[in-house]
Amino acid sequence: MATSLHRELSSPAMLPPPTVQVEDLVRTFDDRTVLRHLDLEIARGEFVVLLGASGCGKSTLLRILADLDRGFTGEVVVPRKRAVAFQAPRLMPWKTVWRNVVLGLPGRPDRERAMAALEEVGIGHRADQWPKVLSGGEAQRASLARALVREPELLLLDEPFAALDALTRMKAQNLVAELWQLHGCAVLLVTHDVEEAVLLADRVLVMEAGVIRHEVAIDLPRPRDVADPAFADLRGRLLGHLGVGHGH
Repeated sequence: MATSLHRELSSPAMLPPPTVQVEDLVRTFDDRTVLRHLDLEIARGEFVVLLGASGCGKSTLLRILADLDRGFTGEVVVPRKRAVAFQAPRLMPWKTVWRNVVLGLPGRPDRERAMAALEEVGIGHRADQWPKVLSGGEAQRASLARALVREPELLLLDEPFAALDALTRMKAQNLVAELWQLHGCAVLLVTHDVEEAVLLADRVLVMEAGVIRHEVAIDLPRPRDVADPAFADLRGRLLGHLGVGHGH
């Protein structure tokens, strides 16, 4: 009988490429198999985006990598230092923004550490506010600060921009690109947005029925221009892999 194995690598000195290694991963809920003998590698510092229709297994895979789901079989190797940001910021309404950022860290709440993270995401001036007064974009920035303050080697992002308006979403995408280049951590982003995938990724993986069906390298220079014909070509290829007509 197959068993699950979730191993962690504890320090950069012990962390040979790849940062993430998944082999023969299977996840079943009752009689429905969501992940089917899935294999995945993510190199140190690589930005990988997962695309796919709802229900294809993207978020299930991310939750397993985050150690939020252990009901799988196969082998999963991830760094010990990892952090997650979800579509909903999940801020505690009874704690100020800076206390939300360091929530769960060992020791006494470190305001200086929280402030550094909040300044990095551009909302240091909101540190002493309550979450209810934040805009959607500010709340998502606070969620990113909470992830980054943990200095992760792997940052897991589960559709973090989906609820934002178009302009705020563009600003958040640019921010994530800047923070990724600054911190150098590996990133796995789950999204439905093909343009977002081409804007941010080193590599895009298209999931279908619990497996990775397609892999597309995005070798465009950064920052990327949506008006670039090469950008449009990659976008069209990905749409085709998703079953949408080229260029639609």
